[in-house]
Amino acid sequence: MNPESALEGELLGEDVVWESWTPEDVASRLSGTSARWYVVAGWALDLFVGRQSRPHDDIEIGVPAESFPEIREALADYDFDVVDSGRRWPLASDAFTSTFQTWLRDPKTGVYHLDVFRDPHNGSEWICRRDERIRLPYAQLICYSEKGIPYMSPEVALLFKAKHLREKDQVDFEGVLPLLSLQQIAWLRVNLELVHPGHVWAKAL
Repeated sequence: MNPESALEGELLGEDVVWESWTPEDVASRLSGTSARWYVVAGWALDLFVGRQSRPHDDIEIGVPAESFPEIREALADYDFDVVDSGRRWPLASDAFTSTFQTWLRDPKTGVYHLDVFRDPHNGSEWICRRDERIRLPYAQLICYSEKGIPYMSPEVALLFKAKHLREKDQVDFEGVLPLLSLQQIAWLRVNLELVHPGHVWAKAL
């Protein structure tokens, strides 16, 4: 890697290959760690619903940033790359401290299997990386599937999906909304207005 690419990161191209693990795969591989972790994004919503509602190209989990070394140790047979804005860097690069995404890669095949989000936190409290005013105790943030797999509470997962509003995000929102409690809907409404004022989903809430 030349000095310029080392600073800017390597551009992620079409040659990047993902073979996503399932939530069950992740839970099995992390069963020996005491680190707190939780499935996020689309898979989190499917764990809430209780079934896989659509195909998933990847799988993401969140961990308190300080717990990442424990996750790395539990997955020591794999390599990690720091990823941000379509670029990647080695794990030991300076980019690690200024980003939050870390992709797990099979060192033999180069195939990616897992995306680890290093989330800000304050002890037992999760802090939203998009607005630090939004905070939740982990006991409220993390739910569990029937199989005991931890996942991000659906209203919080939807708040993150609201930013891009891709077709799959709209599908997820429409599928999950009827299953949310009044308390979850109220939380999403308030924080959606905080992070994305005037968002189209607000009318449905």
